Amino acid sequence: MTSLPLLGAAMPLDTLETLRDWVIADQRDLELQDFTTAEVLCGDWQPLVARAQTLLQGYEGRLGIHGPFWGLSLANLDFEVRALVSRRMLQGLEVCAALGATQMVIHSPYTTWDYNNLDNYPDARDRVVSLVHETLAPAVRRAEETGVTMVIENIEDIDTDARCLLADSFDSPAVAVSVDTGHAHYAHGSNGAAPVDYYIRRAGTRLRHVHLQDADGYADRHWGIGQGTINWASVFDAVAPLEGRARLILELRDKAQILPSARWLAERGLAR
Repeated sequence: MTSLPLLGAAMPLDTLETLRDWVIADQRDLELQDFTTAEVLCGDWQPLVARAQTLLQGYEGRLGIHGPFWGLSLANLDFEVRALVSRRMLQGLEVCAALGATQMVIHSPYTTWDYNNLDNYPDARDRVVSLVHETLAPAVRRAEETGVTMVIENIEDIDTDARCLLADSFDSPAVAVSVDTGHAHYAHGSNGAAPVDYYIRRAGTRLRHVHLQDADGYADRHWGIGQGTINWASVFDAVAPLEGRARLILELRDKAQILPSARWLAERGLAR
């Protein structure tokens, strides 16, 4: 048995139709992308769940979803908006319960503006944490009940540690950390943040999920692996101590690049 980490992938059900055999043959981690919008979550999503269950007959891997995120800041100052965000998080968790998913990706509240300004206002850092706790409190309780871990993904984050400390502040198995390699590379190339492997190392044992995508350090490309400028050897060196506890999810804009990206990493002895 190889000790190389096993790759998973993020995809909608339409793509799962074509990649089902690849996913199930090695019971790869899977992240479904069909449940992110208000139109789906406020509508009848049961047929999507039924379709997923049919496609995943024989699947025994770790299943997750990308949770709702469009326009949803976990630290919104408006209490009515926070209530809406709370509702969306709960809707995502109900989908997880119906699917039997054990992980949901949510987005970090920290912005590039925050990096330069949180220490410019008294208690601003504590206020962000407090607002996120208020927003997520019902979801954390529900996630604990259903065995789901919400992983907080870096988006605009320049500070490698802020959202890690935010996750710690919940003191709950229902809240952990995600690193998106392309987002980190964008922050590094455009905003002077640390390189990608630093994000992974700083997350440490909190890290339960990684979005693998290549980029150029200028924008959020979601290119196939090897098409950008990320140092992938350093990324997988940083992931290695986690020994499979973090799901390694190829999250690519062009789903046709999933298998070529997996081959690229396998040919270099980085993953399988």
